[in-house]
Amino acid sequence: QVQLVESGGGLVQAGGSLGLSCAASGSIFSINAMGWYRQAPGKQRELVAAITSGGSTNYADSVKGRFTISRDNAKNTVYLQMNTLKPEDTAVYYCNAELVLVVAGKSWSRAYWGQGTQVTVSS
Repeated sequence: QVQLVESGGGLVQAGGSLGLSCAASGSIFSINAMGWYRQAPGKQRELVAAITSGGSTNYADSVKGRFTISRDNAKNTVYLQMNTLKPEDTAVYYCNAELVLVVAGKSWSRAYWGQGTQVTVSS
């Protein structure tokens, strides 16, 4: 069974730091892009940061300079280090990854989502 399992998150005061990790497991051939999204109450889910298989990164303007995305291809894991957190960073954070699978000799890719983890920043 292919799945993404997130860990990390929690409650932190403004100005603090938190780290998230997301590990992909199952019969995975390879992983293309990986990323983190977040959804605050009453708002749409938005992209926070993304990283390609080659290590190129992309960040939402609101987190540039504060968040860092990285990945360990050997562990099929993506990380999000969040520094200088603000109350407006409060949201459920979701991991996303485009996984390449091989079934009956054929490869195909699809996007998978983690279960989400709550990040709460108090003022």
